[in-house]
Amino acid sequence: MLDTLQRNFDQASQAYCEANGIVRDTDWFILKLQEEVGELTQAWNKVSGRGRRHGAPTDDLRRNLEDEAADVLGHVFLLAEAQGLDLRAAIARKWRFVVEEPTSGP
Repeated sequence: MLDTLQRNFDQASQAYCEANGIVRDTDWFILKLQEEVGELTQAWNKVSGRGRRHGAPTDDLRRNLEDEAADVLGHVFLLAEAQGLDLRAAIARKWRFVVEEPTSGP
């Protein structure tokens, strides 16, 4: 599951960057992750009443928070893919549970 997600995010990112003339060099992965964490923080500030909402409905703010959380998750996977990180092993070490692969049906 994690490996598949990592590859899927990487393929989507490659296509996006190629279409927009963006070079994904070594630093790009960590810099984009930091940028996305900032955007997630900004979205949280709006949802929690600590930022300007510009009259946006709560549902729109919540959806933006979800979108930014997805971006952060995606960029963690992109960094892991680019650096050959073993997230499965790290999760077992740090969070003390095993990420199980889904079993296929009968």
